[in-house]
Amino acid sequence: MSQIAGTRARLVWAVNLAALLLVLLWTVPTFGLLVSSFRDRDQIAASGWWKAAFPSTASAFVRAGGADTAVQEGDLWVISGTVLEKGQRLDAWGVTSREPEAYRPGETAALKDGQSLTVAADGSYRLSSPTAFTGGRAMRIFVTTTVPPRVTTENYARVIGAEGLGQAFLNTLTVTIPATVIPILIAAFAAYALAWMEFPGRALLIAAVVGLLVVPLQLALIPLLKLHNDIGIGKGYMGIWLAHTGFGLPLAIYLLRNYMVGLPREIIESARVDGATEFQIFRRIILPLSFPALASFAIFQFLWVWNDLLVATVFLGNRHDQLVMTGVLRELMGSRGGDWEILAASAFVSISVPLLVFFAMQKYLVRGLLAGSVKGG
Repeated sequence: MSQIAGTRARLVWAVNLAALLLVLLWTVPTFGLLVSSFRDRDQIAASGWWKAAFPSTASAFVRAGGADTAVQEGDLWVISGTVLEKGQRLDAWGVTSREPEAYRPGETAALKDGQSLTVAADGSYRLSSPTAFTGGRAMRIFVTTTVPPRVTTENYARVIGAEGLGQAFLNTLTVTIPATVIPILIAAFAAYALAWMEFPGRALLIAAVVGLLVVPLQLALIPLLKLHNDIGIGKGYMGIWLAHTGFGLPLAIYLLRNYMVGLPREIIESARVDGATEFQIFRRIILPLSFPALASFAIFQFLWVWNDLLVATVFLGNRHDQLVMTGVLRELMGSRGGDWEILAASAFVSISVPLLVFFAMQKYLVRGLLAGSVKGG
């Protein structure tokens, strides 16, 4: 017995550690995505998101003013300006790309033709020459600076406005909410009938529902689109609602039927003896008791429709004002593939609603799934 108890304890520890690892694998990248969405391009290029709360070091170059900005001071011609932006601190500077940190703030570099350059600690520079500056490309001043941590919401303003993610967000809600509610309504009636009503062919219908669970939806995309065109639905919201409803019904009926079969038979039989109709039993007894199962499927269906790209591409128009969020993200990956700050903000806007839905209804998820998996009839 002691060996069995020891083995069970080790298994419990192993399961807990595995669960913790999975949580970390999911939480850490998501948190990093959130942090990156509030950083600008330079910050992301200079350091990782885990260093966002600390100052970062950046290297760049600034071109001095041109010959037309020079002023004469006695026997010297002087060009002045600054190499720093607001909030930056100068650590070192240089005049060549080979030695970008050759000088410290306040030091003076001797240049050719008697010219000299001084860069002060506040970033102001003074380029002097005994002769007048001639036209041409201005010299480069290489600077190494310390940039304090900062937060910006410009990424979100840009993706919601200029990049069209705001309209795509509304389009996705327009697709997702009906495509979640409609199959739940239909599946609840069907599951009750398959669980508690006697009629010929019930077993065949249950077998058909189970069989439809393993049919790839990709097989039905083109035939279903052709059917929509033939009956006049075409590409639009009605078509994509019906498509998601059809693809989600087998799982919905299967989950709800398994859950409803496990409800106490005595309650239903007592209601029938008291003269309640089937609809009254369904509305007043079955639906309230089946809420965990309904919530479980609602989470699955909502997440599936919200993150869908394939069905939306086939059954919805491709105009920019019709794109869902996954469609806009696909376009951003092609046009803004190097703008990580834009992609991070767009991705977090996309996952924010599913996160809220999941955490708001997670207590019903496990209860509904477990009850449907261990009870049956």
